[in-house]
Amino acid sequence: MKISSFGVEEWMNKYEDGAAYNIAETCVDSLKVGDLLGMAGEGEDFFKRLCETKLTYGAIQGSENLRQEITGLYHSKKNIDNVIITNGGIAANFLSIFSLVEPGDEVVVIYPTYQQLYSLPEAFGAKVRRLRTLPDDGFLPDIQKLRTLVKSDTKAIIMNTPNNPTGACFGAGLMKEIIKIADRVGAWVICDEVYRGLEHKGSYSEPSIADLYERGISTSSMSKVYSLAGLRLGWITADEKFIAECFRHRDYNIISCGMIDDALALIALKNKEKILRRNIEILTENKKILSSWVEGTDGVSFVEPESGTTALIKYDAEMESEDFCRRMYCYNGAFVVPGSCFEFENHFRIGYAPQKETLVKGLAAISEFLGTL
Repeated sequence: MKISSFGVEEWMNKYEDGAAYNIAETCVDSLKVGDLLGMAGEGEDFFKRLCETKLTYGAIQGSENLRQEITGLYHSKKNIDNVIITNGGIAANFLSIFSLVEPGDEVVVIYPTYQQLYSLPEAFGAKVRRLRTLPDDGFLPDIQKLRTLVKSDTKAIIMNTPNNPTGACFGAGLMKEIIKIADRVGAWVICDEVYRGLEHKGSYSEPSIADLYERGISTSSMSKVYSLAGLRLGWITADEKFIAECFRHRDYNIISCGMIDDALALIALKNKEKILRRNIEILTENKKILSSWVEGTDGVSFVEPESGTTALIKYDAEMESEDFCRRMYCYNGAFVVPGSCFEFENHFRIGYAPQKETLVKGLAAISEFLGTL
């Protein structure tokens, strides 16, 4: 199967380990196992249970307790049969597309977004039409343009909100407009929601596509919102029949997820208010730092993000984004992602939710590099 090179992941793989100032990372400052267990008032009891755990395949669909906790993240009533556990959000996206999209299908993707969401259906043989969002529109999709792209035989609309890399949040009203367009032709809507819960106006303040539409497919994970990317645990939430179809396809590439990951994810979700409070505080303070830096720095601008952990920064220098980011990395170790990875030249993506000190030093390093141009 031919598939496009994954721009952002290849960039991260190549440069991340040697970065002096990693402000490309998209998770809120990661938790240690001890941090998580401390929040939960766990410790010796957890490790005692862990030592007594026999490492079988475990619950194939994910433990019932974990899936029950996940149902509580949605505004409409869900049961455990609406949820299936995967190896991270990336596997949730893969399994959703693998279970739905066939060669020759028509698919519409709203971008810029995580490349997997359009390169994967292309690799599966779908005809992919793309709707580009623009800074002047706040990186929100133009509904009239979407109507023209969605045809009578469109199989799915694929989108990502809260959005990576822009930080745009589509909101319930806009999502309902997208649903009207999809429903008119009987299309599904797959929504990568790995940043849902990091809306800046309040965690989970916006509904999921799975709350609003019977053919809505929500994918998410423990990585971004809960600062637990090392668990490699994600999920799909959708109609029971679609989840059953995912389960049938899942036998070919997952079997089950790790029992230890499942156990730690369950602890995190049972203590989600504490983690979310911590993470929203980090985001709120760091976004102020980022906004102040943009306002006070010549030659850069941005659309202030409304959600998530990332922003696209426009720079005025006459230099392609990959060259810009590589030269800066070599100059002083400041590490961001070229806009070319999202097909947005003269921009770079910044992740502004690391430890405060890392962000402050990283922004200073970008300023230092800009001073050389």
